[in-house]
Amino acid sequence: MKKWVVKIGTSILRGNEDQSTEQVIESLCKSLTSFIFKGNKVILVTSGAVGLGCKKLNLNTRPKELSALQAVAAVGQVNLMTLYEKTMKKLGHNIAQILITKTDFDSRESFNNASKTFQKLIDLNVIPIVNENDSIANEELKYGDNDTLSALVALAINANKLILLTDIENLYSKDPRNNEDAHPIKEVNSNQLKIIKDKNIQNYNNEWGTGGITTKLIAAEIATKGGVEVQLADGRNENNLINIFNEKKIGTIFHPVDKPVGNKKSWLSHAIKTVGQITLDEGACLAIEQKGASLLVVGVKEVEGDFTVNQAVRIVNTNKKEVAKGITSMSSDSLKRILNKKENINSSMIVVHRDVLALT
Repeated sequence: MKKWVVKIGTSILRGNEDQSTEQVIESLCKSLTSFIFKGNKVILVTSGAVGLGCKKLNLNTRPKELSALQAVAAVGQVNLMTLYEKTMKKLGHNIAQILITKTDFDSRESFNNASKTFQKLIDLNVIPIVNENDSIANEELKYGDNDTLSALVALAINANKLILLTDIENLYSKDPRNNEDAHPIKEVNSNQLKIIKDKNIQNYNNEWGTGGITTKLIAAEIATKGGVEVQLADGRNENNLINIFNEKKIGTIFHPVDKPVGNKKSWLSHAIKTVGQITLDEGACLAIEQKGASLLVVGVKEVEGDFTVNQAVRIVNTNKKEVAKGITSMSSDSLKRILNKKENINSSMIVVHRDVLALT
């Protein structure tokens, strides 16, 4: 049995002159049900609430003001789920709507609860349809794109694959719309992905979506570090999803790392909310990055923010570049007193244990 996550973007769902939104959703649902019919499980992460809301309200451009975006999303989400419900009912399947904000994943308990809900739904042969809750989330609580959200969903259910359906055929070396010498990149391993992402060589997107290629690279990094293969493909071609379900090498495939970090550390790296920051010296950075060591108090140079025991912090080097995240065994007050020489230092005291420390 395969357990896959499919993410479809706004630019696809809005349709075009040749295919309406209703036809796009009908084609998508038929492909999903054919995959399920073979004994597989699937979760759909869908964008489109804002785009469909604009269409319903006859707005020619995407609103920029947060309250307007939330209002339009509320209108569009109803329309979006009505279309999915109507289509899936004809095909003999039940669906469930799951709307998520960052707070639903930022604690281990809530992440596990979400994971159990997803699993129970697919065990009941219900297709979970996930979207960010754009109608209530403020900027602080938003992922801002469903690419990142889809990667976290894939980790939550221990998916085998994440499919990102977008409006380009492949990952390209450059923006193909402006560069004739741009060439397609068909396969990417973990080392290549880091280079591409760090160089940030591309960010071509469209006026309706919030992602672009950069967010897809981030999603690919999150998923592949957790052991999930990612396939990016052109969702405008209705045959592509069926072909991917049949293991065809279409678009760009991002291969998972050889040694996945696991569900818990993936959550630590990408979903947890941090409340403070700890700066390390060079030796401590090398110890946690190369030796998998716990963070000891002797390696701490600076403490920023206020946090208690069992809260999450960013861990940075002296250049303030993030190297890890972790859950502390000491409060910020205790650490600051030690750094200010107001408490005796025991160099072996653990600040963040390696079991709850994840490299980023």
